[in-house]
This record gives sequence, C-alpha cells and structure tokens, in this order.
Amino acid sequence: MDSPEPRKRPEIRFDVLTLFPGIFDGYVRQSLLEDAIQAGLVQVHAWNIRDWTQDKHQRVDDRPFGGGPGMVLMAQPVVDCVAAVQAKCETPGRLVMLTPAGERLTQRTVERLAREPRLLLLCGRYEGFDDRIRQLLQPWEISVGDFVCNGGEVPAMVVIDTVIRLVPGVLGDQQSAADESHSEDGRLEYPQYTRPRAFQGLEVPEVLLGGNHQAVAKWRREQSDLRSRTPNTAADGAAENSNT
Repeated sequence: MDSPEPRKRPEIRFDVLTLFPGIFDGYVRQSLLEDAIQAGLVQVHAWNIRDWTQDKHQRVDDRPFGGGPGMVLMAQPVVDCVAAVQAKCETPGRLVMLTPAGERLTQRTVERLAREPRLLLLCGRYEGFDDRIRQLLQPWEISVGDFVCNGGEVPAMVVIDTVIRLVPGVLGDQQSAADESHSEDGRLEYPQYTRPRAFQGLEVPEVLLGGNHQAVAKWRREQSDLRSRTPNTAADGAAENSNT
C-alpha cells in the first residue's frame, strides 16, 4: 500500500515495515491523514517484510533459542527489508522500532519525531524481534505505553497520528496543536463547551458567554492549571523527569 504521489516534496514521509501492510489501507483514507496526503504534506508507504525473506515458504519467524513460548521475528528478512526501503528514497530515514522495551512516547518525543523528514516504523509481531536486529540497526526504540499489543501496527498509527498534527498545514488552525493537552509546557487543555448552553441541568460557565476575551483566557488558564495538577498527571511528570 502506498499513498498517492504528492504534488510536491512532502514535509514528512513514513515508511511502515510490517507483516500486515493491508492494515494501513483504510487508515490512510481517514480524516486529517487523507487530507494531508492529498495536500502533499505527508506520505505513507507500507512494506511487507515477507517480501525480503530468503525462505522458500516465506517464513519470517522461528522458535526462540533456549526454549520458551511463541515465535521470534528473524533477523535476515527485517535487516534486508530496512536496507531496501532506505534505498527507496534519497532522504535517509530514522528507524523507529515499536517495542514495549522502548522509550515511552510522550508529547516531547512526538516533537522530536516531527523534526525528522522521514521515519521508518518497524512493527513487531509474535514474541518480538531477534535481538541482533536491534544490535545491527541501532533503531530508536519507542513504546506507546505500558501494555502489550498484538503487534506494532497500532503503535505505528499512534506515532503517525501524533506526529502529523505538528506538520505545518495539516491542522486548519496550527494554534490548535499548541493549545492541546501536553503541548509546549506539558499542561492539560482546559474544558471545552459548545451548544446548547444547558444540557441535563449542566450549564456552560458564564464567563465563556460574555465576550470578554481576557476573562476567557484567564479562566482557561486557571482550568488548565487545575487539570494539570491532578495526582496522575503529577506522577507521570515525575516519572518522565526521572528518566531524562
């Protein structure tokens, strides 16, 4: 699966290396991502790792040495796939391995990823990767959270979704990205309201209805402060700071 060729050089290109490229067929045709692709701001290409296996049965996994459950992705098809995909474009790509053992994905990490003109997203399956893949390719290892997915495809979509929001022109109002939760100083976004003014006994705060922009800005800042001081947020922030 390839996204349509853009009318100009894209701001960022994603190459997804996966055993299931078809998963991305519908994904690239949704909402902001489809618009960004059609505008030539983003490219997404999905590559099937099986296309580079040297096994006549197209096997890409085998039993782990030392015993244990499940199967492990073999080094040869992955390493060859990465080399071939890197050669598809003049711009070198930063290789990202989606793995539970990786650096936790935060908005700060997303901002760093968004500075790259090209990202290769390596999706695992089964019991994980032969560790020689990591040793040879030295990827940027990233985890989207402390939980286990069936594979790296959904985490790859999370990376794409979060990164493209920081690409100039993708959002209709670029200020939206700056105002949202975890942006800039890591603060959480203030509460939002829309019509009707009253719903099941709950009313929109009066300050948002008076047209006083300074009062609205002050209220939003105060509400953002309150949300950002919740115990879970404080704990997450402390954990993040301890790992920097």
